[in-house]
Amino acid sequence: MRLTLRQLDVMVAIARTGSTTEAGKELSLSQSAVSAALAELESQLDTRVFDRVGKRVVLNDCGRLLLPRALAVLDQMREIEHLFDDGAGALRVGASTTVGNYLMPAVLGAFQRRWPLAQVELEVGNTREVIDAVAAYRVDLGFIEGPCHHPELEVHAWMEDELCVVAAPGHALSRRPAATGALAAARWILREPGSGTREAVESILLPHLGTFGSAMHLGNSEAIKRAVAEGMGVSCLSLRVVQDWLESGRLVRVDQHLPRLQRMLFRIHPRRKVLSLPLQRFIEHCSHQH
Repeated sequence: MRLTLRQLDVMVAIARTGSTTEAGKELSLSQSAVSAALAELESQLDTRVFDRVGKRVVLNDCGRLLLPRALAVLDQMREIEHLFDDGAGALRVGASTTVGNYLMPAVLGAFQRRWPLAQVELEVGNTREVIDAVAAYRVDLGFIEGPCHHPELEVHAWMEDELCVVAAPGHALSRRPAATGALAAARWILREPGSGTREAVESILLPHLGTFGSAMHLGNSEAIKRAVAEGMGVSCLSLRVVQDWLESGRLVRVDQHLPRLQRMLFRIHPRRKVLSLPLQRFIEHCSHQH
């Protein structure tokens, strides 16, 4: 069956006006075009939907059955045509762990308040997992903490992020300014390989420390923060992750002899991806977040 919206539109106009001529005026079509569309509709349905009464046409029993369904279809099409006028959209966003857990809730909350009809699904993983998801088009957009060299992805600098080395208040390194040698020899608690935070920590700290002492690997920053607070070792984490515990005294900074530790967070998407209007709105919104 190959019914068209034009045929349904013509049928509804004829039912409303009672005339193919008047329906043509309403739709800016010739009377012959209206008659042809009606004939095609009845041919597709293999039934008449109007009775011809002189120069007038009147819905018959089949037409009365069809009319509410035709009206519903046309209403749905008009809704689709205006679907994105008020910011509606169904976006899929990937974010690496620190970004997803500590930055995205505020970003998404502000976006939802600005565009309440928008739907955003957030997928959180490490940087490598987010890159894979974006490259496979499982998500529309990705936000990562580490570098990305995937040839099929566009990479844009998004936001600066400060890192800091932290320890528990009772840790030996917290009692005096920690020299770089003492930091290098400390027991470190680090993210797993493939994590953007892990890559950033290595690229920023190893030029100053030379090496890490013994290391424990944990799968997310929250677990590392808690392990450090228990005195199990030191770590380097985003200031956004540990700010609340630094203020409460559960953690202390021990990076006095190091320069300021900063990294760039990145936004990524496939090179060939068509950026829809809702996606462009979200990108623009994210570009104003700090």
